[in-house]
This record gives sequence, C-alpha cells and structure tokens, in this order.
Amino acid sequence: MKSNILVINGHPDPQSYCAALTNAYIEGVSHNKVDIQRIDIHSLTFDPNLQFGYRKRTELEADLLHAQELIRWADHLVFVYPTWWGAMPAIMKGFIDRIFLPGFAFKYREKSALWDKLLVGKSAHLIVTTDTPAWYSRWINRHAGYRVMKHNILQFCGITPVRLTEIGPVKPSSQEKRAKWLEKVKQFGTKLA
Repeated sequence: MKSNILVINGHPDPQSYCAALTNAYIEGVSHNKVDIQRIDIHSLTFDPNLQFGYRKRTELEADLLHAQELIRWADHLVFVYPTWWGAMPAIMKGFIDRIFLPGFAFKYREKSALWDKLLVGKSAHLIVTTDTPAWYSRWINRHAGYRVMKHNILQFCGITPVRLTEIGPVKPSSQEKRAKWLEKVKQFGTKLA
C-alpha cells in the first residue's frame, strides 16, 4: 500500500497543462486515506547548475533540502512533465542533478564499478506530455527520454517499478481530448497508480 505520495510537477510554467494534470492526480488521490505532498519545481529557489559536478560540493539551497526530505518520506513518486527535444525540461534536469546526489540517492563503492542504491522501496509513475505521435516516440525515438529517466536515474537509485503514461500529442488536441486526459490522470490518483 502506497501511503506517502509525492507529486513533482517538472514544467517551468505554473499555468501549463502539466500543472492541470498535477492538480487532477492530486484531486484523485484526495479520495484515499493517504498522505500526499507536492513539489512544483518552477516555484523553488535554486541554481539548477551542478557547477563542479561531483568534484566539489555545492551546498544545497533550503528548497532542495526540503525536496530531499520529501523524497525520503515518499513511498511513491509521480513526476509530471513535458517532453522537449526528446527529454525533460532543463529546470527538471537541474533539479535532479542537484538533489539525486551520492550519499542521498546512491553511493559508489570503494574500488568497485558497483554502487549502492539508496532509494530502494519506492516506486514511480511518469506522466509525460508530448507533441510527438505515440508511434513516432516509440518506434523512431525509442522512448529515449523515458529510458533515461527510468533506467539511468530512477532505477539507478533503486526506485522500481517505474511506470510511464504518455499523453499527447497535446498541441493539436481539442479541449474535449484534454478533459479526457485530465479525467484519466485523476483516476490514476484515485487508484493510487
């Protein structure tokens, strides 16, 4: 049973369709007896640039420290974001770069190519908007952005299973179609998916 759910909106625009999808998911969850928290990355104050990589420590801003606390607390993470140029927006990538750090999300083993996954026991759901037709995203782009988020980031840190829901193409869609997608995402929240 997923009792602590964290929803992370990775769109930089607070008026975006991703914000509406985030609201719909949270509305669906509110019918369950679970605890839910929300992070809107656009509202955080932080430098998204991991300036020195892992060579030199960059102190985390208060908003990022709080985000780490929420990720530790959560049993289930829901990321809502658009696909731009085949991947997540820069602000979301910066958020991940800055907080999914060694010692928090993973730990390299001394004198080994292996690592310890420090976020084991959590699951994730990626709700991703796109303007690319589903067939093109799957067969031509091979879900490149999804594979990076699933394998190279979340599973690398021990988060599994990772589920994908792709919504789109959004740009040419009608208001009726967008309303159906909002209802679908609300039902995910109701079912704790």
